[in-house]
Amino acid sequence: MKEMNVEIVPQIELGKVYETLSHPESGGICVFVGTVREFTKGEQVVSLEFEAYEQMALKEMQKIADTASEKWKLDRVLLQHAVGVKSVAEPVVVVGASSAHREACFAACRFLIDTLKEKVPIWKKEFFKNKSVWVSAHP
Repeated sequence: MKEMNVEIVPQIELGKVYETLSHPESGGICVFVGTVREFTKGEQVVSLEFEAYEQMALKEMQKIADTASEKWKLDRVLLQHAVGVKSVAEPVVVVGASSAHREACFAACRFLIDTLKEKVPIWKKEFFKNKSVWVSAHP
C-alpha cells in the first residue's frame, strides 16, 4: 500500500524526512530540498516569505502525489512546503519518494518538485535590503 504525506508546515524538519519515506520494500529513497538562496538576479536576499491558499494547496499536492504513485511504483511519497518568513539557507520545500529501485525514485522526485512549483497555489515574496518583490513562480 502506498503511503503519502502532503503538508503545508510552518517549518521543514529534515530529520523526519528519512523516517517518513523509509519502507522495508524500498531499495532507494530520493529527496529534493529547496532552500532560500542568498542571491537572486545579483541582489542579496535578506529573507523570503511564503503564503498559501492552504486548502487548495493540499488538494493539489495530493493530486500530484496520487499521479506520481500511479505513474511509478512507489512505496511512499512526501511533499511539504513551508509558509511564513524564512532566512537564507533555510529549507522551504521538500519532496521525496521511495521505491524498490532508484530509477522510479529519481523520476518521481523530479516530477514532484516540478509539478508542485507549476500547480500549487503558494506565493513567494523576496525581501532585499532596500525593497521587496512578489515573485510569480507559483500560480
